[in-house]
Amino acid sequence: MRVRLGHYGSTWHTGWVNTDTPDDPDDRPLPEGTFGRSARLLSLPLGAAARAGVGAGKRLLGADADVVAAELNEATADQLFAVLGELKGGAMKFGQILSMAEAMLPEDLAGPFRTRLRQLQDSAPPMPSSKAQAVLRSELGADWRRRFAEINLRPAAAASIGQVHRGRLPDGTEVAIKIQYPGAEKALASDLRQIQRLASVISPLTGGLDVVALSREMTTRVNEEVDYNLEATNQIQVANALDGHPRFLVPKVHFATRRVLVTDWVEGRKLTSVIDDPLEIRNQVALDYVTFLFAGPKLAGILHGDPHPGNYLLTPDGRLGVLDFGLVSRMPDGLPEPMGRLIRNAVDGDAELVRAGMAEEGLLTTEADPADLLDYFSPFIEPASVERFSFNRAWAQTQFQRVQANLGPKSLTAKLNIPPTYSMLYRVWMGGITVLSQLDVEANFAAVLREYLPGFAKP
Repeated sequence: MRVRLGHYGSTWHTGWVNTDTPDDPDDRPLPEGTFGRSARLLSLPLGAAARAGVGAGKRLLGADADVVAAELNEATADQLFAVLGELKGGAMKFGQILSMAEAMLPEDLAGPFRTRLRQLQDSAPPMPSSKAQAVLRSELGADWRRRFAEINLRPAAAASIGQVHRGRLPDGTEVAIKIQYPGAEKALASDLRQIQRLASVISPLTGGLDVVALSREMTTRVNEEVDYNLEATNQIQVANALDGHPRFLVPKVHFATRRVLVTDWVEGRKLTSVIDDPLEIRNQVALDYVTFLFAGPKLAGILHGDPHPGNYLLTPDGRLGVLDFGLVSRMPDGLPEPMGRLIRNAVDGDAELVRAGMAEEGLLTTEADPADLLDYFSPFIEPASVERFSFNRAWAQTQFQRVQANLGPKSLTAKLNIPPTYSMLYRVWMGGITVLSQLDVEANFAAVLREYLPGFAKP
């Protein structure tokens, strides 16, 4: 047996490192049962309340109010990252959505969250290697080691329901080995139910985001995301359709089970790493990113449903590497043509046609003011109305405030009925907008819509 130890942790090569004993006394990749996980989530608002009390005491003793507020926000961000990251599961997926939405939150809240929650986009505390090996043995059989010539026992990335190890197949192919955490499915469902129950006390920590709506939408997709066989099927379809594409790279799938997925390894840097690059580079990356989101249905019959930047890499040859196809919407006929017509009518300022079109598509439950509809959908309309639009945090925060003003039982949102197809599109569109705003870019969004959104281009 030969063992190689390096900067990135334990690696076995041509032999095996026996790490089946627990890495620590409490060997739990997804910590605690339902009660314990619920208690950890409940610690978020309780911790915030305790910090608020301490802050009030400091102000009474003469401390500067702005300094105290900044300290409270820093402490809240620290706790959010620690709890959501360690729990993984639905808690971490919720945190990943928050990490995208920070571009829309007020700066005094978003600033401290930016660094910590962004880490949740593609990293989390890893599970013990003994657990990873146990999953491989369970899914691939007792002789699973024969499948690989080499594997790094320290994960390259650890996320919400699984972690990725770098390895090599017997034929020399470098691969990414995605291993699902034991108990991931149960933890996802438990966390999302608890987040809904705690919505009223968690919402103040997230700048007023609709926590219930977010968690409900995530819950409907749990069964899809935990089945790696289904993810492999999706990825194969997109990889075949985009094989040789000059701007996009989707890694080839080698084999999969329900809890293990092995694909080509993709070298690249994180999408968010371009934030400090020159505007020209940011603009090209942003255009590739948003193009992929809208081109998928036309080119491959599949809409990639998870736009968070941890799923995208900038490869050395300048292409956009796309990962994680667990959350998709199958659209064999491309994006819905009525959606394109609605956006076109909105861009043209024809509010009555927008209202009539939405009613015809079943998107309205009752009568609504046409002008209010145009105002509510301005985050989509404004970028589609010009040939070059500047996405930035200031604009995103304005749009968020506009949407928040329309929340409530008697508001416009209460009159909307968003079917599953449009719900996924809405999530992708809003997610894409928040990422573009984080990158601070200028993109020809309208050109992308003209090419990939049926019904949008003028005859």
